[in-house]
Amino acid sequence: MEFMKGIFITFEGIEGSGKSTQTTLLCAALENLHYKVFRTHEPGGPPIAEEIRELLLNTKNKEMLPETELLLYSASRAQHTGEWILPALKDGKIVVCDRYYDSTFAYQGAARSLDMEFIRILTDFATYHTNPDLTFLLDLSVEEGRKRIKNRYPDRLESEKDEFHQCVRNQYLALAREYPERFVVLDGSLPKETIHNMVLTKVLDYIGAQCEL
Repeated sequence: MEFMKGIFITFEGIEGSGKSTQTTLLCAALENLHYKVFRTHEPGGPPIAEEIRELLLNTKNKEMLPETELLLYSASRAQHTGEWILPALKDGKIVVCDRYYDSTFAYQGAARSLDMEFIRILTDFATYHTNPDLTFLLDLSVEEGRKRIKNRYPDRLESEKDEFHQCVRNQYLALAREYPERFVVLDGSLPKETIHNMVLTKVLDYIGAQCEL
């Protein structure tokens, strides 16, 4: 099924909250319903953005300054949005992205204590003023998130202390309160099938509302 305009859906949350799992389940369900779906993730996406991802997440880069981190994420996002996301939306696809710019407000803004207003300006530039239509925040305690990823080798951001990730979680919840028309907050501790059903119901309701416009 095609739209005059694509739909942009993002998943956000702390490490281990289940974003990738829910992205996979949603894309599969929508494809089974014969929608045109484009799945992607951040940081990364197209080759240039993936090379920047390697720099950002490599544990060898411990000397990376917060300002450098912010600019690299924004550079990756500019390439990702311009090369992949905008063309997919123009083609009428449902774009489903594992993380987008809300992560920058949570990680670099709150946890790294960088200036939020500057991040807003930079984000508008890097996204070509592109905003998600729906953002699912999978809210989970830092303790539970840690348990879920304990068996994998942590990247540079996953290696940060619990206080860092608590700042991230708090900022996500603050963003959800600030933008209630876009955010859907879900309990990330629920069974994945339960969360998926809630996500799919919300997405199909949104699609139905758009088709009626």
